[in-house]
Amino acid sequence: MSEIGLSITGLQEAQADNAKRIAALKPTGELGQAIKDLTITGHRYAVQITHVWKYLGGGLRASHRMEVKGTTGRIYIDPSAVNPRGQKPVVYGYYENRRGGDHAFYDRTEEFLNKDAEKIVAKRIDV
Repeated sequence: MSEIGLSITGLQEAQADNAKRIAALKPTGELGQAIKDLTITGHRYAVQITHVWKYLGGGLRASHRMEVKGTTGRIYIDPSAVNPRGQKPVVYGYYENRRGGDHAFYDRTEEFLNKDAEKIVAKRIDV
């Protein structure tokens, strides 16, 4: 009969580390907080770079909304928003973004978040 040497040295530490990593991935854990941070940062950026049309007021800029559900964050134009002239930013905002260049507020926000997401998340998650 051969002897097999087994050791559980470090097993408790490994289990504790694993539990920490799993907790971080829960929506209420560090991952959820990182998603919230990214969504807030993206929303602020989108609002900041959205053009204000002189004849339409700031309706498009003011219509940006954010939503976080679990591990999903979303930035969007409020479909119920109406500018001072009675127009819906959700309609003309689509075309403004499609103009490209510095008009593309959501495309630019996505690029910004993709570039800086690692730094934003690194502040929260130490996994």
